[in-house]
Amino acid sequence: MCGIKVKRKIASIEIGLFAHATEDPQKVERAFQILLPSNRTDEVPLRKRTLKGEYGNPIIYYKAKITKPDIIKEVLTKIGHNLPPHEREILNLELERRVEKGNLYLRLDKQSAYMGRFRLCSADPIHLKIRFKNSKIDYIRSVCKELGILS
Repeated sequence: MCGIKVKRKIASIEIGLFAHATEDPQKVERAFQILLPSNRTDEVPLRKRTLKGEYGNPIIYYKAKITKPDIIKEVLTKIGHNLPPHEREILNLELERRVEKGNLYLRLDKQSAYMGRFRLCSADPIHLKIRFKNSKIDYIRSVCKELGILS
């Protein structure tokens, strides 16, 4: 693992995802757990809220917040190692568009995550909000490169 000091650089990661009426909630929860280090899943509670869709269909909204620096580092390193090189390059090109007020916003494919792979997507994704302690784009780019998220 890289020697980056996450505690001083990243404040938190917020993760949110939906389980629609047509999806198995256990599989959606599993997609979330795959993002985490396998030995730390119990340390990141997944809160859930039941909502109603436009036509009254049940939707479960899951949300978690990670503030422990070592878990943050492991999650981001895992994403960096498992994102295909061309997708890391896309992130590199789109970084300024994905950063707002020191927060980097990523969307990962829920179905791919369930299968243990990470892919960028926009339809029905796993939402990640990575809050950096410094909002300068060059700083965020540097930290993301150290973690392997950017090429």
